[in-house]
Amino acid sequence: QVQLVESGGGLVQAGGSLRLSCAASGRTVTSLTMGWFRQAPGKEREFVVSLRWDGGTTKYADSVKGRVTISRDSAKNTVYLQMNTLKLEDTAIYYCAAVPYGGSPYSSISSYNYWGQGTQVTVSS
Repeated sequence: QVQLVESGGGLVQAGGSLRLSCAASGRTVTSLTMGWFRQAPGKEREFVVSLRWDGGTTKYADSVKGRVTISRDSAKNTVYLQMNTLKLEDTAIYYCAAVPYGGSPYSSISSYNYWGQGTQVTVSS
């Protein structure tokens, strides 16, 4: 069983930066394909970025490409989402997700077995 705990959300002004963390337990992050998703009020959950378990493939949603980076720290068994140049439309609850040795499609919610509880990101003007 994999457990995921997100942290790092908060209130930030437009144009600012934020780094979210997803601490995993139960398996090492090097055996997990990790994804970040977000859900804004009244909208469906959408894909943000993913990192394949071997570190070989990273996928980004077009809406965040160039502004976000996914990384991991094996020693801390944690995955990070660095978000820069934040926009009002980035406001959402951000969820990390995982699947052991997962493959494509990385952007599909159904590809992931495990989910965190989410962390709120609010971007203000």
